[in-house]
Amino acid sequence: MKLKEIETITRSIAWGAAKILHSYYCGKNKFKITESSQDGPTTTADIKSNNYILKNLQIFFPKDIFGYLSEENYKYDSHHSRIQKDWVWIIDPLDGTKEFINKTGEYALHIALAYQGRPVVAVVAIPETQTIYFATKGYGTFVEDLNHKITQIKVSNRNTIENLSLVVSKSHRNTRFQSLIDAFSTKDIVYMGSLGKKITTILEQKANVYISISGKSAPKDWDFAAPDLILTEAGGKFTYFNGDIPFYNRGDVSQWGNFIASNGYFHEALCEKSINSLNEIDKRVIV
Repeated sequence: MKLKEIETITRSIAWGAAKILHSYYCGKNKFKITESSQDGPTTTADIKSNNYILKNLQIFFPKDIFGYLSEENYKYDSHHSRIQKDWVWIIDPLDGTKEFINKTGEYALHIALAYQGRPVVAVVAIPETQTIYFATKGYGTFVEDLNHKITQIKVSNRNTIENLSLVVSKSHRNTRFQSLIDAFSTKDIVYMGSLGKKITTILEQKANVYISISGKSAPKDWDFAAPDLILTEAGGKFTYFNGDIPFYNRGDVSQWGNFIASNGYFHEALCEKSINSLNEIDKRVIV
């Protein structure tokens, strides 16, 4: 099966899962919090979306060939079997559960297919705007609306580092991270929950840069894999501060390190500035 055929199947499944999430969000179906941990809460909606995605993917992509890494299942699956597979589905059935519970609308769902650690097909669905962003390696990024109108989308061509608009996490911030944000010359800062929603904000040219630094916890593979591809296929860059690209399905699902996502035109300058600023911040803390 060709990647574009896989993309079409993935989009269809994402639409179905998005409808499930919306039905819980709008109150048509009642959800409850089933678990709360350091990584955040889990709800009935997370589980229903997860089960729907897995059931439908596995109709086309059997587990003897394809690995599956899902936020809701990874603790119970044999990761040794998954790591040995070249092809692995990486799924976040509800990215931004806190935002879902708090009714901000800033939640998403992610489905990505990785080959040897890098995403080659990806979908980020935003149920409350009824849109799906999707990409296939080498084919660009597109946005699809509820009427299935498809439009190619690209990052902005902004090429100056001054007066940036940053999009950052609402909740995963500490004094060190806030000091890093303050070190940038910013026009404004957009605080947002879901990582998928953050990256689509860059695609829609409503923000220029996303920054994340690890603290006591770190983003997981399912947070990054799908947003990574939809941004890079639209012309952007998604890297560690040192310029390295992330790899997925390595064993540890946490993406430890410091990340920047941008439109790519001034990415290297941003990386350098971030490293220098963080070094200065850390020196002040030590002193």
